[in-house]
Amino acid sequence: MSPSPGVVVREATAADLPTIQRIYAHHVLHGLASFEEAPPDVAEMRRRFDDIQARGLPFVVAGLDGGVQGYAYAGPYRQRSAYRYAVEDSVYVAPDAVGRGLGRAALTEVIRRADAAGFRQMIAVIGDSANLPSIRLHESLGFRHAGTLRGVGFKLGRWVDSVFMQMSLGQGDGLPPAG
Repeated sequence: MSPSPGVVVREATAADLPTIQRIYAHHVLHGLASFEEAPPDVAEMRRRFDDIQARGLPFVVAGLDGGVQGYAYAGPYRQRSAYRYAVEDSVYVAPDAVGRGLGRAALTEVIRRADAAGFRQMIAVIGDSANLPSIRLHESLGFRHAGTLRGVGFKLGRWVDSVFMQMSLGQGDGLPPAG
């Protein structure tokens, strides 16, 4: 599926954070994609946004008709230095905008920017093995299944899996990084 006509992807700004927070809060409270159980407030989202920006990592929003209905970003996969060439993606879309290509457009741009920045691997950690829309989105963009951790989270009254997917960027693990 390609994005709907009129989908615009742009760099996220601090002014977008209240909308980003509302989108994420919905998923925290009503879904299994995030293992957070209490939605962070705008101040915490600002702290996270500032951290991503300080690291020079991509953080974009996607919208139709001038609004913001989705977002995606790449964050560090893990903190230890050997992981410095790997990033983890996050992508969320407002519930009333699902299926309109916003997530695909935003994640495609994050992948492009992470690749251009020299990262070698992108990891998706998808909450809930039944989250087929996210799994299929990642598969369609070139991610492959890397493993499932069964029942590692307990949310909304049930045990929830984490699905790991992985995509090589640039030269992947084929050559050592320059410098």
